[in-house]
Amino acid sequence: MISLKDLLADIRQCDICKEHLPLGANPVLRATETAKILIVGQAPGTRVHATGIPWNDPSGDRLRMWLDLDLEQFYDESNIAIIPVGLCYPGKGKSGDLPPRPECAPKWHPLLRPLMPNIQFTLLVGQYAQQYYLQDQHKTLTARVSHWQQCLPGYLPLPHPSPRNTLWLRKNPWFEADVVPFLQSHIRKILL
Repeated sequence: MISLKDLLADIRQCDICKEHLPLGANPVLRATETAKILIVGQAPGTRVHATGIPWNDPSGDRLRMWLDLDLEQFYDESNIAIIPVGLCYPGKGKSGDLPPRPECAPKWHPLLRPLMPNIQFTLLVGQYAQQYYLQDQHKTLTARVSHWQQCLPGYLPLPHPSPRNTLWLRKNPWFEADVVPFLQSHIRKILL
């Protein structure tokens, strides 16, 4: 069996969909055998592509606020793994970035997950992460997030923390009133 270190080296060299990537292949992820929490997002944006640091943007600021974690805690790879559904920046669409490339998650996630045996809780951030992991459970992001308790104990579906979703958050105040306090409390319990 391949080690996580060797698998990550292979993934970081991946270029299977490079002809579809406007900025080229640059897989961005973090994982260790000791990680207890897995954050599965959608795909890196341009800033994350340029820096190689996941969630290094306004969406990451809001996500860290929801988690009640500072930068040091959030980027502590011994506790938190970050593996998006699409590992490279997919390009710009009509209303934001394009969806994650479909090759990444089926190729890499099934290999990565068994090499992270200490994962206790997986955050599914945005519709693409939820569609990949939850598949047929509820059809819309709002339905998935509003039925969050049905996904426990292993998963918690979250809306994408992008500033573009501010209207969604205003229309669904129950998320920050009910889900975020549970999320913060659960994260604290796991990281103690």
